This record gives sequence, structure tokens and C-alpha cells, in this order.
Amino acid sequence: MTSHTTTARADGSAAIEATRVELFAPVASFRDPMFPGLTRCLPVPPPSSIRGMLAAATGAGTEPVPLGYHAHAAGSGVDAETYHPIAANGTNPAVSGRVRAIKGGMTLKERPFLAHLTVTLWIPEPDGTRIAAALRRPTWGLRLGRCQDLVYVRSITAVLLRPTGQAVVGHALAPPGGHDAGAAVTVRLAEMVRSDRLITHYGDYLWCARPAGRLPVRHALRDGDLAVWLRPAPTGTGR
Repeated sequence: MTSHTTTARADGSAAIEATRVELFAPVASFRDPMFPGLTRCLPVPPPSSIRGMLAAATGAGTEPVPLGYHAHAAGSGVDAETYHPIAANGTNPAVSGRVRAIKGGMTLKERPFLAHLTVTLWIPEPDGTRIAAALRRPTWGLRLGRCQDLVYVRSITAVLLRPTGQAVVGHALAPPGGHDAGAAVTVRLAEMVRSDRLITHYGDYLWCARPAGRLPVRHALRDGDLAVWLRPAPTGTGR
């Protein structure tokens, strides 16, 4: 893992140089893997989806970079998706891309989604500059969620992240114990998925659906008034 680039301050504390990226997706959907067989939607994109989007930008197989982020959606809805599975034995062939609505044939499924998703992402240097250049001219299309969920880069800014004991939590993804906001909920998110999809690393995060205000924070940095928690890419066997 690449070490962070730090800058010494007059008061003796160390600030971390980072790149802030603001993303916007009109529609995005992130299936909750804790509910197999159902299409329950996560309220925020998991780190694995964000790292996958960064890998699409750089063209690398993976991007196991440390990152921190805030995320929230303006609304949500439910999409109706029609599936046309083709029987392997040829008993229900597709005609003009459609199969008959019999058992094992055409079926309608509900797909929850988030609307007007905003993600603010912090990537420490030196990875931040490298990824920022890739986001300006990505190798592959940038998506969050399903293959049709395009994401747009609104801005890319070089910033300094400073250690802090108090900051505006907002919609930050924080580690357990990072703050004591009463409205926070714990969400379990995939942090990385191995390329063969046999191993997934999960992590627990605190997140507020309604933005939390200025609060005491632990093990946090700040960008201006906003709290930021940088989380390294996981190592180990996963589950």
C-alpha cells in the first residue's frame, strides 16, 4: 500500500495531502448482499463499488487505495425489470429477444434504486493525483452500481486533510466509534471483492441519512469543516 504524503504545520501536527472528487449519478442501485435472493438496495455505494469505478478509470485490475467518502441520495424508487432467461434445454427459446411467461420463463422483478446520488470522495496522495488524471480521461466508462448506472465527475480538487477532534459529520462513512451522532445507523458494506468473486471483504460503517452537524469525532481528519475518515483497503482472507 502506498504511504500517505504529509505536510508539517506550524503547530506541529501533520496534514495529509489528498485529492477530493465530487461525483454525481442520476440513478444508481447497490444490491445488499446480506439479503440473498432479494433486491434490497443499500442506502450508499459500498467501497467495493467505488474502488471498481476507480479501476475502470485507471484500467487496472484493482485499485486497493485508502479512501474516505460522504454519500447521500436525494430520493429513491423502485424499477420494474423484465427478465427473459433462456432455457438451456431449448424448451423456451427466445423470439426477438423475448421468452414466454411460463414457469422458468419471462418474469418481472422489482429493483430498488437511488435517485440523484452524490458522492464526495477523498484519496490521499500520491494515489490521488494519479487517479484524478485517470478520471479526466478514463480507460472505461464510469459507473456506480448496475452497468447502466453512469456516474459523472463534477469536480476534482487538491486539498489538505488535517487531524481534528471536532467537525461536521454530514453524510460521512465513519468507522464504529468514530462519532456519537444519535441518528447514525450501522451499515455493513463490501470493501473489496476479489477478481474471481470467491472472496469478499466486509466492513461496518456509521452513516447518517440526515446530515449530522458539528460533533466531537475520533480518529478523524477534516477538509474545511467536514469530517473525513480514511479507510485502508482490507487485507487478509475475507469471507
